[in-house]
Amino acid sequence: MFNSVFKKFSKDLGVDLGTANTLLYVRDKGIVINEPSVVAVNIKTEQILSVGNEAKNMLGKTPPHIQLTRPLTHGIISDYEVTEKMLKYFIEKVHEGSFTFMARPRVVICVPLEVTEVETKAVEDACIAAGAREVYVVQEPLAAAVGSRMPIEDPVGNMIVDIGGGNTEVAVISLGGIVTWKSTTIAGDELNKNIIQYAREVFNLLVGETYAEQIKIKIGSAMRQEEKMEFPMRGRDVVTGLPREVMVSNEHIKEALDRSIKAIVDHIKMTLEVTPPELTADIHERGILLTGGGSLLRGLDQVIATMAEIPVRIADDPLTAVVRGTGILLDEEKILKEVSLPSARETKKRSNK
Repeated sequence: MFNSVFKKFSKDLGVDLGTANTLLYVRDKGIVINEPSVVAVNIKTEQILSVGNEAKNMLGKTPPHIQLTRPLTHGIISDYEVTEKMLKYFIEKVHEGSFTFMARPRVVICVPLEVTEVETKAVEDACIAAGAREVYVVQEPLAAAVGSRMPIEDPVGNMIVDIGGGNTEVAVISLGGIVTWKSTTIAGDELNKNIIQYAREVFNLLVGETYAEQIKIKIGSAMRQEEKMEFPMRGRDVVTGLPREVMVSNEHIKEALDRSIKAIVDHIKMTLEVTPPELTADIHERGILLTGGGSLLRGLDQVIATMAEIPVRIADDPLTAVVRGTGILLDEEKILKEVSLPSARETKKRSNK
């Protein structure tokens, strides 16, 4: 009875709980939240000061009593309490202004491929504590494939490469399941670190993570570009300790990212090497699909296509492919039950009996 009441007054949610960004999809409304997975906490009072964009704007600018937390590391919950509060904040924000005495939505949420049962339970618990009445956990590449309208239920090989903030996940999908996969922590955040390291080694300049990300977006590339692009790199001089600016080109950033790009391509090749021949033939014909924010790096699709010798295409709006997939699954009950992981909460209950 209570479930039917909650169903009437709550909005079903799809959640992409990412290392870099958290996105929420509301049934019949679309994507309503797309904010950084950053939380500002006052460590004196243990109060949350801000979440998302407001908190990210504070990065590197806070006094000692304000701590900025990224509660997810490589897609896994590293700070349970802060993750729970962040989810609660977003769920309440979605239900703001609507007639609800208690928001109890049904939630479809994504996890990385390498997730353990304990980590899956932590995600489920965080959602329930944040106000969800029912939680379905889906692996990210499956959600991204659904969001990109790949025919995952057909007996054909679909290869997807999801390059997020904390992880790059390569998966071959057929008949609604993942046949072979590889995962690496070399992804968007690692590319930012490459730029920070390059700035220090080549220009003796200390650059912040947010600024490094800005440089990557503005002029970052995986292959040599015909058009030369430049951008000011600002930071603190390692020798003098004073602020300094140097102009860097897309060639510099390509050089900084080279090793990580090669590692991502190597993971794609390793996945192909262990894929059954019948599915490899399908992939060769259908190509590889890139999703996630990292796929927007200039020339990355061409580098992968050249090195793997397979056609590569980028999904429409790759940043939102995962959360759009959760939105589609909210409407497709049959597919959702097929692709969702067994509930770790239920498994634990049974083992305790």
